[in-house]
Amino acid sequence: MKLKEIAHSRTGDKGDISNISLIVYKQEHYEKIKEQVTAYKVKEWFKEIVKGEVERYEIPKIGALNFVMHKALGGGVTRSLAIDKHGKSLSSALLEMEIEI
Repeated sequence: MKLKEIAHSRTGDKGDISNISLIVYKQEHYEKIKEQVTAYKVKEWFKEIVKGEVERYEIPKIGALNFVMHKALGGGVTRSLAIDKHGKSLSSALLEMEIEI
């Protein structure tokens, strides 16, 4: 099952850091994404884009995970020559990740 079937995302960009949250639609899916969507897995998912560390923060009361991805925007959104490296594009890519339910 793709993450987009059980979660949505919010994002933010600052300098060369992309901040992507995953928020489950139903609280019952939170433990599954917590188990399977690790910082390591997100780093692997974006290995062609994210050159720095990926940190994960857990917000269980709202069923959310927040990923802070360093060196993710090619030097910064306004400095990069990429057409669209904004967090919204990266969050759409993350929601394509498959997990088991």
